[in-house]
Amino acid sequence: MLLENELALCIADAFLVSEGHSLVIPRRHGANGLELHQPEWNAVVELLKLRRDQLRAKDATISGWNVGLNSGEAAGQTVFHAHWHLIPRRAGDCEQPRGGVRGVIPSRQAY
Repeated sequence: MLLENELALCIADAFLVSEGHSLVIPRRHGANGLELHQPEWNAVVELLKLRRDQLRAKDATISGWNVGLNSGEAAGQTVFHAHWHLIPRRAGDCEQPRGGVRGVIPSRQAY
C-alpha cells in the first residue's frame, strides 16, 4: 500500500501502463465508481492528488497525467470493484498522445 485514508487506499498497478501507474480504490465495495458517496469521492480525490504529488517530487520527467475509471463491462472494466487509474505521462512516451482517453475507441482518438 502506497497511501491510505479512512475511505480509500492507493496501490501500485500490477500491469503498468507507465512507471508510477497507481490505483486508488474506495474501501467500501461497489463495482460502479460513479455511485460513490460524496465523502468517498473526496477521499479518492485526496489520494489521487497526494500520489500525484509524490510521483512528481520523485520524477521530473512526468509532464502529464491520465486519470481513468472503467465503469461497466462495455467500458472495459475487468475488476468489478471501483478503482481509479493514475497514469503518469512523459513527453515522447507514445507516438501521438493527442486525444488521450479518447483512445479507448481508437477511431475517435484523433480529432
